[in-house]
Amino acid sequence: MDRPKLPLSKQIAFSIGQLGWAILMGLINSYLVYFYSPPESAEIPYFIPQGNIFGIFTIIGLITIAGRALDAITDPWIATLSDRHKSPKGRRIPFLKIAVIPFSVLTVLIFWPPVDYISGFNVVWLTITLLTFYIFYTMYVTPYFALIPELGKTANERLNLSTYISVTFFLGTAVASQAAMIWNKLAEMGIDKVLAIRYTFIGLAGLSFLFLMFPIWFIDERKYSESKPSEINMMEALKSAFSKKEFRVFAISDLSYFLALTILQTGLIYYITVLLELPESLYSTIFILLGVLSFLFYPFVNLTARKIGKKKLMIIAFSFFTIMYLLVFTLGMDIWFIPNTIQIYVLIALAAFPMAVFGILPNAILSDIAEHDAVTTGNKKEAIFYGVRTLMSKIGQMLSMFIFSSLLLFGKDIGDSLGIRLTGPVAAAFSLLGLIFFLMYDEKKMLSVNKKD
Repeated sequence: MDRPKLPLSKQIAFSIGQLGWAILMGLINSYLVYFYSPPESAEIPYFIPQGNIFGIFTIIGLITIAGRALDAITDPWIATLSDRHKSPKGRRIPFLKIAVIPFSVLTVLIFWPPVDYISGFNVVWLTITLLTFYIFYTMYVTPYFALIPELGKTANERLNLSTYISVTFFLGTAVASQAAMIWNKLAEMGIDKVLAIRYTFIGLAGLSFLFLMFPIWFIDERKYSESKPSEINMMEALKSAFSKKEFRVFAISDLSYFLALTILQTGLIYYITVLLELPESLYSTIFILLGVLSFLFYPFVNLTARKIGKKKLMIIAFSFFTIMYLLVFTLGMDIWFIPNTIQIYVLIALAAFPMAVFGILPNAILSDIAEHDAVTTGNKKEAIFYGVRTLMSKIGQMLSMFIFSSLLLFGKDIGDSLGIRLTGPVAAAFSLLGLIFFLMYDEKKMLSVNKKD
Protein backbone atom coordinates (compact mmCIF):
# COMPACT_ATOMS: atom_id res chain seq x y z
CA MET A 1 0.00 0.00 0.00
CA ASP A 2 1.11 3.60 -0.59
CA ARG A 3 2.22 5.35 2.58
CA PRO A 4 1.38 9.03 3.17
CA LYS A 5 4.07 11.62 2.52
CA LEU A 6 5.93 12.65 5.67
CA PRO A 7 4.66 16.16 6.57
CA LEU A 8 7.12 18.98 7.26
CA SER A 9 6.42 18.93 11.00
CA LYS A 10 7.41 15.26 11.14
CA GLN A 11 10.50 15.90 9.02
CA ILE A 12 11.58 18.52 11.55
CA ALA A 13 10.86 16.17 14.46
CA PHE A 14 12.95 13.50 12.76
CA SER A 15 15.86 15.89 12.14
CA ILE A 16 15.91 16.99 15.79
CA GLY A 17 17.04 13.48 16.68
CA GLN A 18 20.24 14.23 14.81
CA LEU A 19 20.64 17.43 16.84
CA GLY A 20 20.78 15.25 19.96
CA TRP A 21 23.37 12.77 18.84
CA ALA A 22 25.45 15.45 17.08
CA ILE A 23 25.92 17.18 20.45
CA LEU A 24 27.07 13.95 22.08
CA MET A 25 29.44 13.03 19.26
CA GLY A 26 30.69 16.62 19.13
CA LEU A 27 31.73 16.37 22.77
CA ILE A 28 33.64 13.15 22.12
CA ASN A 29 35.28 14.24 18.85
CA SER A 30 36.23 17.70 20.08
CA TYR A 31 37.31 17.06 23.66
CA LEU A 32 38.26 13.42 24.26
CA VAL A 33 41.90 13.75 23.22
CA TYR A 34 42.09 17.30 24.65
CA PHE A 35 40.84 16.05 28.06
CA TYR A 36 43.07 12.98 28.28
CA SER A 37 46.14 14.39 26.48
CA PRO A 38 45.98 18.13 27.22
CA PRO A 39 48.63 20.70 26.35
CA GLU A 40 50.29 22.36 29.34
CA SER A 41 48.33 25.56 28.74
CA ALA A 42 45.00 23.74 29.28
CA GLU A 43 45.59 23.38 33.06
CA ILE A 44 43.91 19.96 33.04
CA PRO A 45 45.63 17.24 35.12
CA TYR A 46 46.71 13.98 33.53
CA PHE A 47 44.45 11.01 34.25
CA ILE A 48 46.18 8.38 32.09
CA PRO A 49 49.85 7.79 31.17
CA GLN A 50 51.07 10.25 28.52
CA GLY A 51 54.00 8.32 27.11
CA ASN A 52 54.14 6.12 24.03
CA ILE A 53 54.08 2.38 23.55
CA PHE A 54 56.48 0.94 20.95
CA GLY A 55 57.29 4.49 19.92
CA ILE A 56 54.03 5.30 18.08
CA PHE A 57 51.04 4.13 20.14
CA THR A 58 49.30 6.16 22.84
CA ILE A 59 46.80 4.91 25.41
CA ILE A 60 43.90 6.65 23.66
CA GLY A 61 45.09 5.32 20.32
CA LEU A 62 45.12 1.73 21.57
CA ILE A 63 41.69 2.08 23.20
CA THR A 64 40.13 3.42 20.01
CA ILE A 65 41.72 0.61 17.99
CA ALA A 66 40.13 -1.92 20.36
CA GLY A 67 36.81 -0.13 19.97
CA ARG A 68 36.89 -0.35 16.19
CA ALA A 69 37.73 -4.06 16.36
CA LEU A 70 34.54 -4.47 18.41
CA ASP A 71 32.61 -2.24 15.99
CA ALA A 72 33.54 -4.47 13.07
CA ILE A 73 31.23 -7.03 14.65
CA THR A 74 28.58 -4.95 16.42
CA ASP A 75 27.84 -2.40 13.67
CA PRO A 76 26.72 -4.83 10.94
CA TRP A 77 25.14 -7.04 13.61
CA ILE A 78 22.94 -4.22 14.95
CA ALA A 79 22.15 -3.12 11.40
CA THR A 80 21.03 -6.63 10.47
CA LEU A 81 18.96 -6.94 13.65
CA SER A 82 17.18 -3.74 12.68
CA ASP A 83 16.61 -4.84 9.08
CA ARG A 84 15.17 -8.20 10.25
CA HIS A 85 13.18 -6.81 13.21
CA LYS A 86 9.47 -7.73 13.21
CA SER A 87 8.08 -5.58 16.01
CA PRO A 88 4.58 -4.14 15.42
CA LYS A 89 6.17 -0.76 16.24
CA GLY A 90 8.51 -0.99 13.24
CA ARG A 91 12.10 -1.93 12.49
CA ARG A 92 13.90 1.25 13.60
CA ILE A 93 12.20 3.17 16.46
CA PRO A 94 12.41 0.26 18.97
CA PHE A 95 16.21 0.38 18.73
CA LEU A 96 16.23 4.14 19.31
CA LYS A 97 14.24 3.58 22.51
CA ILE A 98 16.76 1.07 23.86
CA ALA A 99 19.78 3.24 23.07
CA VAL A 100 18.70 6.72 24.13
CA ILE A 101 19.41 6.62 27.90
CA PRO A 102 22.78 4.79 27.94
CA PHE A 103 23.94 6.81 24.91
CA SER A 104 23.41 10.04 26.87
CA VAL A 105 24.73 8.86 30.23
CA LEU A 106 27.91 7.27 28.88
CA THR A 107 28.92 10.56 27.23
CA VAL A 108 29.34 12.02 30.72
CA LEU A 109 30.91 8.95 32.31
CA ILE A 110 33.71 8.90 29.72
CA PHE A 111 34.98 12.16 31.25
CA TRP A 112 34.52 11.01 34.85
CA PRO A 113 37.40 8.61 35.59
CA PRO A 114 37.32 7.23 39.16
CA VAL A 115 40.81 8.38 40.21
CA ASP A 116 41.96 12.03 40.22
CA TYR A 117 45.51 11.26 39.08
CA ILE A 118 47.31 9.02 36.59
CA SER A 119 46.09 5.50 37.22
CA GLY A 120 45.55 2.17 35.50
CA PHE A 121 41.99 2.24 36.84
CA ASN A 122 41.33 5.27 34.69
CA VAL A 123 42.60 3.43 31.62
CA VAL A 124 40.19 0.55 32.32
CA TRP A 125 37.37 3.03 32.96
CA LEU A 126 38.01 4.91 29.71
CA THR A 127 38.18 1.66 27.76
CA ILE A 128 34.88 0.30 29.09
CA THR A 129 32.90 3.53 28.88
CA LEU A 130 34.16 4.53 25.43
CA LEU A 131 33.57 1.08 23.89
CA THR A 132 30.09 0.84 25.41
CA PHE A 133 29.31 4.38 24.27
CA TYR A 134 30.03 3.45 20.65
CA ILE A 135 27.77 0.38 20.86
CA PHE A 136 24.78 2.48 21.91
CA TYR A 137 25.77 5.18 19.43
CA THR A 138 25.42 2.55 16.70
CA MET A 139 22.15 1.29 18.15
CA TYR A 140 20.65 4.77 17.80
CA VAL A 141 22.33 6.18 14.71
CA THR A 142 22.20 3.23 12.29
CA PRO A 143 18.43 2.59 12.53
CA TYR A 144 17.89 6.36 12.56
CA PHE A 145 19.66 6.82 9.24
CA ALA A 146 17.94 3.75 7.79
CA LEU A 147 14.67 5.67 8.11
CA ILE A 148 15.78 8.23 5.51
CA PRO A 149 15.15 6.08 2.39
CA GLU A 150 11.99 4.70 4.03
CA LEU A 151 10.48 8.06 4.98
CA GLY A 152 11.67 9.79 1.78
CA LYS A 153 9.72 8.34 -1.13
CA THR A 154 11.67 10.13 -3.91
CA ALA A 155 15.25 11.23 -4.51
CA ASN A 156 14.31 14.86 -3.86
CA GLU A 157 12.46 14.01 -0.65
CA ARG A 158 15.53 12.12 0.55
CA LEU A 159 17.70 15.09 -0.41
CA ASN A 160 15.45 17.37 1.64
CA LEU A 161 15.61 15.07 4.67
CA SER A 162 19.39 14.93 4.32
CA THR A 163 19.47 18.73 4.19
CA TYR A 164 17.38 19.08 7.35
CA ILE A 165 19.48 16.61 9.34
CA SER A 166 22.60 18.32 8.08
CA VAL A 167 21.32 21.57 9.57
CA THR A 168 20.67 19.89 12.92
CA PHE A 169 24.04 18.13 12.74
CA PHE A 170 25.83 21.47 12.47
CA LEU A 171 23.62 22.98 15.16
CA GLY A 172 24.45 20.06 17.45
CA THR A 173 28.16 20.28 16.71
CA ALA A 174 27.99 24.04 17.30
CA VAL A 175 26.28 23.51 20.66
CA ALA A 176 29.00 21.02 21.62
CA SER A 177 31.63 23.57 20.61
CA GLN A 178 30.28 25.92 23.29
CA ALA A 179 31.37 23.51 26.01
CA ALA A 180 34.77 25.21 26.40
CA MET A 181 33.13 28.61 26.82
CA ILE A 182 30.63 27.21 29.36
CA TRP A 183 33.20 25.45 31.51
CA ASN A 184 35.46 28.51 31.49
CA LYS A 185 32.54 30.63 32.74
CA LEU A 186 31.95 28.09 35.51
CA ALA A 187 35.67 28.08 36.35
CA GLU A 188 35.59 31.90 36.61
CA MET A 189 32.88 31.43 39.26
CA GLY A 190 35.36 29.47 41.37
CA ILE A 191 34.47 25.92 40.32
CA ASP A 192 37.39 23.55 39.79
CA LYS A 193 38.09 23.28 36.05
CA VAL A 194 37.68 19.50 35.80
CA LEU A 195 34.44 19.67 37.75
CA ALA A 196 33.31 22.57 35.56
CA ILE A 197 33.95 20.42 32.48
CA ARG A 198 31.87 17.60 33.94
CA TYR A 199 29.00 19.90 34.94
CA THR A 200 29.01 21.27 31.40
CA PHE A 201 28.81 17.78 29.90
CA ILE A 202 25.98 16.79 32.26
CA GLY A 203 23.93 19.76 31.09
CA LEU A 204 24.61 19.18 27.41
CA ALA A 205 23.94 15.44 27.69
CA GLY A 206 20.60 16.14 29.39
CA LEU A 207 19.65 18.52 26.59
CA SER A 208 20.72 15.93 24.03
CA PHE A 209 18.50 13.30 25.63
CA LEU A 210 15.43 15.46 25.03
CA PHE A 211 16.38 15.96 21.38
CA LEU A 212 17.05 12.25 20.90
CA MET A 213 13.52 11.52 22.05
CA PHE A 214 11.83 13.58 19.31
CA PRO A 215 11.76 10.85 16.62
CA ILE A 216 10.55 8.38 19.25
CA TRP A 217 7.76 10.69 20.38
CA PHE A 218 6.60 12.03 17.03
CA ILE A 219 7.37 9.54 14.23
CA ASP A 220 4.85 6.74 13.65
CA GLU A 221 7.14 4.42 11.73
CA ARG A 222 4.39 2.01 10.66
CA LYS A 223 2.31 4.84 9.24
CA TYR A 224 4.98 6.53 7.11
CA SER A 225 7.39 3.70 6.36
CA GLU A 226 7.04 0.39 4.58
CA SER A 227 8.78 -1.66 7.26
CA LYS A 228 9.10 -4.97 5.46
CA PRO A 229 11.68 -7.04 7.38
CA SER A 230 14.61 -8.44 5.43
CA GLU A 231 14.99 -12.21 5.46
CA ILE A 232 18.74 -12.45 4.82
CA ASN A 233 21.34 -12.85 7.55
CA MET A 234 24.22 -10.51 8.40
CA MET A 235 26.89 -12.11 6.23
CA GLU A 236 24.57 -12.35 3.23
CA ALA A 237 23.54 -8.70 3.70
CA LEU A 238 27.15 -7.53 3.92
CA LYS A 239 28.16 -9.57 0.88
CA SER A 240 25.23 -8.19 -1.09
CA ALA A 241 26.00 -4.59 -0.09
CA PHE A 242 29.69 -4.78 -0.97
CA SER A 243 28.92 -6.50 -4.25
CA LYS A 244 27.75 -3.08 -5.49
CA LYS A 245 30.68 -1.16 -6.96
CA GLU A 246 29.08 2.22 -6.19
CA PHE A 247 28.72 1.30 -2.55
CA ARG A 248 32.36 0.19 -2.30
CA VAL A 249 33.49 3.45 -3.89
CA PHE A 250 31.23 5.45 -1.57
CA ALA A 251 32.41 3.59 1.54
CA ILE A 252 36.12 4.16 0.88
CA SER A 253 35.56 7.80 -0.07
CA ASP A 254 33.39 8.31 3.01
CA LEU A 255 36.04 6.76 5.25
CA SER A 256 38.58 9.21 3.84
CA TYR A 257 36.20 12.09 4.58
CA PHE A 258 35.69 11.01 8.19
CA LEU A 259 39.44 10.67 8.66
CA ALA A 260 39.98 14.24 7.48
CA LEU A 261 36.95 15.69 9.31
CA THR A 262 37.80 14.17 12.68
CA ILE A 263 41.34 15.51 12.45
CA LEU A 264 39.82 18.97 11.98
CA GLN A 265 37.41 18.53 14.91
CA THR A 266 40.10 17.12 17.18
CA GLY A 267 42.78 19.54 16.07
CA LEU A 268 40.90 22.83 15.95
CA ILE A 269 41.30 23.60 19.64
CA TYR A 270 45.05 22.86 19.34
CA TYR A 271 45.35 25.04 16.22
CA ILE A 272 43.79 27.92 18.13
CA THR A 273 45.61 27.59 21.45
CA VAL A 274 49.01 26.28 20.34
CA LEU A 275 49.73 27.22 16.71
CA LEU A 276 48.04 30.63 16.88
CA GLU A 277 48.44 31.20 20.66
CA LEU A 278 44.86 32.46 20.96
CA PRO A 279 42.46 31.99 23.92
CA GLU A 280 40.77 28.61 24.43
CA SER A 281 37.40 30.37 24.56
CA LEU A 282 37.78 31.43 20.90
CA TYR A 283 37.09 27.81 19.91
CA SER A 284 33.39 28.27 20.67
CA THR A 285 33.16 31.40 18.51
CA ILE A 286 34.99 29.76 15.61
CA PHE A 287 32.74 26.73 15.57
CA ILE A 288 29.60 28.86 15.62
CA LEU A 289 30.97 30.92 12.75
CA LEU A 290 31.73 27.76 10.78
CA GLY A 291 28.16 26.61 11.25
CA VAL A 292 26.67 29.95 10.23
CA LEU A 293 28.85 30.21 7.12
CA SER A 294 28.00 26.64 6.18
CA PHE A 295 24.27 27.33 6.54
CA LEU A 296 24.59 30.13 4.01
CA PHE A 297 25.64 27.52 1.45
CA TYR A 298 22.81 25.07 2.25
CA PRO A 299 20.21 26.41 -0.23
CA PHE A 300 22.90 26.60 -2.91
CA VAL A 301 24.02 23.00 -2.28
CA ASN A 302 20.45 21.66 -2.26
CA LEU A 303 19.42 23.45 -5.47
CA THR A 304 22.71 22.85 -7.29
CA ALA A 305 22.68 19.14 -6.48
CA ARG A 306 19.28 18.88 -8.22
CA LYS A 307 20.63 20.65 -11.32
CA ILE A 308 24.15 19.29 -11.82
CA GLY A 309 24.08 16.20 -9.60
CA LYS A 310 25.62 15.32 -6.26
CA LYS A 311 28.85 13.85 -7.64
CA LYS A 312 30.24 17.10 -9.06
CA LEU A 313 29.63 18.97 -5.81
CA MET A 314 31.33 16.23 -3.80
CA ILE A 315 34.44 16.43 -5.99
CA ILE A 316 34.58 20.22 -5.59
CA ALA A 317 34.18 19.87 -1.81
CA PHE A 318 37.03 17.36 -1.54
CA SER A 319 39.22 19.80 -3.48
CA PHE A 320 38.42 22.65 -1.08
CA PHE A 321 39.12 20.42 1.91
CA THR A 322 42.51 19.38 0.54
CA ILE A 323 43.66 22.99 0.11
CA MET A 324 42.38 24.00 3.54
CA TYR A 325 44.22 21.19 5.33
CA LEU A 326 47.49 21.99 3.60
CA LEU A 327 47.25 25.51 5.04
CA VAL A 328 47.05 24.14 8.59
CA PHE A 329 50.77 23.38 8.53
CA THR A 330 51.56 27.08 8.05
CA LEU A 331 49.30 28.55 10.77
CA GLY A 332 51.11 31.08 12.93
CA MET A 333 54.07 31.36 10.55
CA ASP A 334 55.35 34.65 9.16
CA ILE A 335 54.40 33.69 5.59
CA TRP A 336 50.79 34.70 6.30
CA PHE A 337 51.58 38.42 6.72
CA ILE A 338 48.31 38.79 8.65
CA PRO A 339 47.47 38.56 12.38
CA ASN A 340 46.91 35.12 13.91
CA THR A 341 43.25 35.86 14.61
CA ILE A 342 42.61 36.55 10.92
CA GLN A 343 44.38 33.32 9.94
CA ILE A 344 41.87 31.13 11.77
CA TYR A 345 38.99 33.02 10.17
CA VAL A 346 40.49 32.43 6.71
CA LEU A 347 40.72 28.72 7.50
CA ILE A 348 37.07 28.59 8.58
CA ALA A 349 35.95 30.50 5.49
CA LEU A 350 37.60 27.88 3.28
CA ALA A 351 35.97 25.05 5.27
CA ALA A 352 32.40 26.41 5.12
CA PHE A 353 31.42 25.28 1.61
CA PRO A 354 32.79 21.72 1.80
CA MET A 355 31.25 21.30 5.27
CA ALA A 356 27.86 22.19 3.79
CA VAL A 357 28.32 19.71 0.94
CA PHE A 358 29.50 16.88 3.17
CA GLY A 359 26.78 17.65 5.68
CA ILE A 360 24.00 17.19 3.12
CA LEU A 361 25.01 14.95 0.24
CA PRO A 362 26.55 11.71 1.63
CA ASN A 363 23.33 10.63 3.36
CA ALA A 364 21.33 11.48 0.25
CA ILE A 365 23.77 9.53 -1.93
CA LEU A 366 23.62 6.52 0.37
CA SER A 367 19.82 6.69 0.29
CA ASP A 368 19.99 6.54 -3.51
CA ILE A 369 22.25 3.48 -3.29
CA ALA A 370 19.96 1.76 -0.75
CA GLU A 371 16.88 2.49 -2.87
CA HIS A 372 18.60 1.17 -6.01
CA ASP A 373 19.55 -2.00 -4.13
CA ALA A 374 16.02 -2.51 -2.76
CA VAL A 375 14.48 -2.19 -6.23
CA THR A 376 17.02 -4.38 -8.01
CA THR A 377 17.33 -7.15 -5.38
CA GLY A 378 13.88 -7.13 -3.77
CA ASN A 379 15.43 -7.03 -0.27
CA LYS A 380 14.94 -3.93 1.86
CA LYS A 381 18.14 -3.82 3.91
CA GLU A 382 18.68 -0.09 4.31
CA ALA A 383 20.22 -0.42 7.78
CA ILE A 384 23.10 -2.58 6.57
CA PHE A 385 24.23 0.26 4.27
CA TYR A 386 24.00 2.78 7.09
CA GLY A 387 25.53 0.29 9.49
CA VAL A 388 28.58 0.09 7.27
CA ARG A 389 28.64 3.90 7.05
CA THR A 390 28.46 4.10 10.83
CA LEU A 391 31.36 1.65 10.99
CA MET A 392 33.30 3.71 8.44
CA SER A 393 32.71 6.85 10.48
CA LYS A 394 33.95 5.20 13.65
CA ILE A 395 36.95 3.67 11.91
CA GLY A 396 37.67 7.15 10.58
CA GLN A 397 37.33 8.61 14.07
CA MET A 398 39.51 5.84 15.51
CA LEU A 399 42.27 6.18 12.95
CA SER A 400 42.13 9.98 13.20
CA MET A 401 42.45 9.96 16.99
CA PHE A 402 45.20 7.35 16.78
CA ILE A 403 47.08 9.33 14.12
CA PHE A 404 46.46 12.66 15.86
CA SER A 405 47.51 11.44 19.31
CA SER A 406 50.57 9.73 17.82
CA LEU A 407 51.58 12.89 15.94
CA LEU A 408 51.34 14.82 19.22
CA LEU A 409 54.40 12.86 20.33
CA PHE A 410 56.37 15.06 17.89
CA GLY A 411 55.27 18.22 19.72
CA LYS A 412 51.99 19.58 21.09
CA ASP A 413 52.98 22.74 22.96
CA ILE A 414 53.75 26.35 22.08
CA GLY A 415 57.25 26.47 20.62
CA ASP A 416 57.24 22.68 20.15
CA SER A 417 54.32 22.15 17.79
CA LEU A 418 55.59 20.02 14.88
CA GLY A 419 53.18 17.19 15.69
CA ILE A 420 50.16 19.48 15.53
CA ARG A 421 51.34 21.02 12.26
CA LEU A 422 51.77 17.61 10.64
CA THR A 423 48.09 16.83 11.16
CA GLY A 424 47.26 19.23 8.32
CA PRO A 425 49.16 17.50 5.47
CA VAL A 426 48.01 14.09 6.74
CA ALA A 427 44.37 15.19 6.61
CA ALA A 428 44.95 16.69 3.15
CA ALA A 429 46.21 13.32 1.92
CA PHE A 430 43.06 11.60 3.15
CA SER A 431 40.88 14.24 1.52
CA LEU A 432 42.68 13.78 -1.79
CA LEU A 433 42.19 10.00 -1.51
CA GLY A 434 38.45 10.53 -1.03
CA LEU A 435 38.31 12.68 -4.15
CA ILE A 436 40.10 10.05 -6.26
CA PHE A 437 37.72 7.28 -5.23
CA PHE A 438 34.59 9.37 -5.67
CA LEU A 439 35.52 9.99 -9.29
CA MET A 440 34.56 6.33 -9.83
CA TYR A 441 30.97 6.76 -8.54
CA ASP A 442 28.26 6.18 -11.21
CA GLU A 443 25.52 8.58 -10.15
CA LYS A 444 23.31 8.06 -13.21
CA LYS A 445 23.13 4.33 -12.58
CA MET A 446 22.07 4.79 -8.94
CA LEU A 447 19.27 7.22 -9.93
CA SER A 448 18.00 5.13 -12.83
CA VAL A 449 15.42 3.23 -10.74
CA ASN A 450 14.37 6.06 -8.40
CA LYS A 451 10.81 7.32 -8.34
CA LYS A 452 10.21 10.71 -9.89
CA ASP A 453 8.74 13.60 -7.93
